[in-house]
Amino acid sequence: MSCSSSSGSEGEEEGFDAYRKGGYHAVRIGDPFSGGRYIAQRKLGWGQFSTVWLAYDTRTSNYVALKIQKSAQQFAQAALHEIEFLSAAADGDLANAKCVVRLIDHFKHAGPNGQHLCMVLEFLGDSLLRLIRYNRYKGLKLDKVREICRCILTGLDYLHRELGMIHSDLKPENILLCSTIDPAKDPVRSGLTPLLEKPEGNANGGGGVSTMNLIEKKLKRRAKRAVAKISERRSSMVGTLGEEASSKTERSLDGIDMRCKVVDFGNACWADKQFAEEIQTRQYRAPEVVLKSGYSFSVDMWSFGCTAFELVTGDMLFAPKEGNGYGEDEDHLALMMELLGKMPRKIAIGGARSKDYFDRHGDLKRIRRLKYWPLDRLLIDRYKLPEAEAKEFAEFLSPILEFAPEKRPTAQQCLEHPWMNVSTQNNADNVGSQMRNLQIKG
Repeated sequence: MSCSSSSGSEGEEEGFDAYRKGGYHAVRIGDPFSGGRYIAQRKLGWGQFSTVWLAYDTRTSNYVALKIQKSAQQFAQAALHEIEFLSAAADGDLANAKCVVRLIDHFKHAGPNGQHLCMVLEFLGDSLLRLIRYNRYKGLKLDKVREICRCILTGLDYLHRELGMIHSDLKPENILLCSTIDPAKDPVRSGLTPLLEKPEGNANGGGGVSTMNLIEKKLKRRAKRAVAKISERRSSMVGTLGEEASSKTERSLDGIDMRCKVVDFGNACWADKQFAEEIQTRQYRAPEVVLKSGYSFSVDMWSFGCTAFELVTGDMLFAPKEGNGYGEDEDHLALMMELLGKMPRKIAIGGARSKDYFDRHGDLKRIRRLKYWPLDRLLIDRYKLPEAEAKEFAEFLSPILEFAPEKRPTAQQCLEHPWMNVSTQNNADNVGSQMRNLQIKG
């Protein structure tokens, strides 16, 4: 959870009991930080380790995201880890052009619950997950996907090739648009006047933690759920009329800036100094991580491939589940093979955990029947992509989803792929044909 305008679990609060020694710092609107340089404006979100606030930087007259870590030792250590990687990324990108979130400042803040490490990051917009949801899981147009992919790959190329850094948790939640989907949520575009002192007559400043506020919010959520259940029953009685109506109201993405940045370096590591064997969020986890056969930069490329598919289709590429007699890991490997073909035996039996899932022939022990559905056919049959578009996109994506990590293209190579440069090529072709027409007329 990073510097988004919309971080944290939707519809939930972090919970009053987490505001105690070692926990969150209670912030009120108008609270000053770092000797009065930053003034809290409103809460943006929360995560297991921190809360994030919109703040006004009085020195630069800019809005920023202020991330305030819980005070216990393990959270402070996690913040120091993230600061190390964010600082390295900022130091090597003075022009702020590498599509990686920018760390502006960091400091310690003493409060009643302990000393909290704080990070000041540039204010960014909504996550790609929020964009996918906003688009009602319908999948984005390919030209918009290319724009997004170009930014992600630029960020990964910088991290991998220039810094020697593995992000290790790339997913739609950890990629933020440079501006908000809704202009009203952007403090600059909405013309928000910064609040430079605490509002009078409001002890909590509208943003602090109060037991009554949290109880009221819980009661409101319960009431909303009850209303939602009643409306669900009504809609099931009405039939599919509502579904037909909603399918017609597709949301327009015109006017939304698709530029984005890679965020959340809490799990990052150096390629030559790795901290953990188990990395990546389940659905974006590479096969070599599942099998524990070692990893490098190419794990980020696998996660990028899964993310690109999700942008095009609105669905996760792999969503493994436990089954009768087998676990999530084995289902995950089975889903990979159904899409990409049988895993080469050398890779299947080459990991520390291979024997848990594969026999000596490289076949899964508990899932014997696989239903193969190649990527291009999946895009055509299930997602109704035009055949030519599906084949071109599959041609771009398939090498990224190679079982052999060393065969996956680098971020730099992906940026040079014809699929990534379709619009550029089309523009060149158009200019060429216009020039030829002028010559003919001349």
